[in-house]
Amino acid sequence: MRPSNAPNTASSSRLVAGHPIQSVELRRLDMRHDHRGSFTEVFQEHWATCIAPVQWSIVHSHARVFRGVHLHRRHDEYFSVIQGRATVGLRDLRPWSPTRGAWAMYELSGAELACITFPLGILHGWYFHDDSIHLQAVSEAYIDYAKDDNWGCVWSDPALEIPWPFTDEPVITARAGDFPTLKALVAALGEWEPPGKVRS
Repeated sequence: MRPSNAPNTASSSRLVAGHPIQSVELRRLDMRHDHRGSFTEVFQEHWATCIAPVQWSIVHSHARVFRGVHLHRRHDEYFSVIQGRATVGLRDLRPWSPTRGAWAMYELSGAELACITFPLGILHGWYFHDDSIHLQAVSEAYIDYAKDDNWGCVWSDPALEIPWPFTDEPVITARAGDFPTLKALVAALGEWEPPGKVRS
């Protein structure tokens, strides 16, 4: 069953359901338009977000594609839709977090550029309503984490509480279809702390 708090479906990039999660930030990007087109800064170190990116990727997704739900214990992420529209669902699984267990759902649109940055330990998935292109950054290169820090949870588990805004089955990978439940993922993760950080 889906939660009863259905999301607002307006097209601007914003939080549409759920609650703020510690260290998750939605930032609207300043699109500077002139007669030639537009110029947009997508990242600045002085913004003081949670991420120090070491790898950037451009990802194309077809309509109805769902990516996730994933979790990483060693790196932070950046996500921005530059063409199309996506719904982003997050759930805080950090044992030390004051917002542990909280979930949030955002909508991002290429028509109103924005980015989401979030730290390690946040369960995340994104659904593309249209053919879309998104910009993604991570604070640990894929070659270093893919084999041992690419956890997952099945997107349709009601325990996630995220009211995904679609009714048809999304297009997912075979691996995502075999992801465990949220309960099984939490049990597998155990009580853990981020590398090189002290629990606050």
